[in-house]
Amino acid sequence: MSQFPIAVVIGSLRRDSFNRKLATAIAKLAPSEFSFGRVEIGDLPLYNQDDDANQAESVKRLKGQIKTARGLLFVTAEYNRSIPGVLKNAIDHASRPYGENVWAGKPAGVLGASIGAIGTAVAQQHLRTTLAYLDVPTLGQPEAFIHAKEGLFDPSGNLHADSRKFLQGWMDRYVAWVKKHAGQ
Repeated sequence: MSQFPIAVVIGSLRRDSFNRKLATAIAKLAPSEFSFGRVEIGDLPLYNQDDDANQAESVKRLKGQIKTARGLLFVTAEYNRSIPGVLKNAIDHASRPYGENVWAGKPAGVLGASIGAIGTAVAQQHLRTTLAYLDVPTLGQPEAFIHAKEGLFDPSGNLHADSRKFLQGWMDRYVAWVKKHAGQ
């Protein structure tokens, strides 16, 4: 059984999302004591503070998945130079009501892929700012702004050699980060 279950939050709902592919591919680079489970965020209602006392089942499920994780992996798209609304909605749900923030203290990694030349740099910065406020220790280096272009993935969805080498380095640092913050 995995010693380090990681909750993977993908900031894109698109079936053929580059970020969904990236999340799957990068998880393969982790050691065997790490397991990666996707957190469903597409079925969450829009956050409304009036619902804090009676949260939807999908919100309770989200919060349960975050609580049992020893680390977080955010793989996000960039929409209009920020994070997608669906990701912000999930963040808000799992941080509320006040005093019941399930993100707090969970070590996180942030990366993303986009067809734009700067990858998801601006979205990642916005996400890091939000995570800092929520007391989520977030890996700062190396940053991973992945340019999703021809050749990033092979036909089976695996990373090609150059990208795999860079992302293996990222994963090695992420693993050390999670272990450090999980007291290992």
